Amino acid sequence: MPFPPSPRARSGPRRRSLLAVAPAALLVAGCSAESEKPGATGGSRPSAADRTRARAARDSRELAERYDAVIAAHPKLAQRLAPLRAEVVRHAKAFGGTVPAPSGTAPSASPPVLAVPAKEKEALAELAAAERETADRRTEALLDAPDELARLLASVAAAGAAHVYLLTEARR
Repeated sequence: MPFPPSPRARSGPRRRSLLAVAPAALLVAGCSAESEKPGATGGSRPSAADRTRARAARDSRELAERYDAVIAAHPKLAQRLAPLRAEVVRHAKAFGGTVPAPSGTAPSASPPVLAVPAKEKEALAELAAAERETADRRTEALLDAPDELARLLASVAAAGAAHVYLLTEARR
């Protein structure tokens, strides 16, 4: 025996109409794959990967400025620090950033205003600490980064760890 129809009228949309309208509603709401692509317009915030990349580029630029300050305060260290600074500049470029030329090579470049210890050993230790902190931050950031960016972060963090070694252990 079939059940009798319900005495109350249904209020609201039926299941079929919801299923028919759902895809259109998702597109209107902006849940399409296009909105997730880097560089998508619409006034949205940069993606997490873009923010991580920008932070890494800024960190490399700041490290290059520290190298410049140490070299300006301790010219005897210039030959030792120049290759490390050049690598930091390459890292900034790999992350999409830029670094001004060292203060002695371009007429428009002004020396960075950073306090540098008077003793060479202390200046190197401070530079090594900045490299270590940056490498640690990059190592932490790579856990949430997309594959390609994670590989770049890991590589640059490893280079930073090598810089720490060269700045501290190699000349003891």
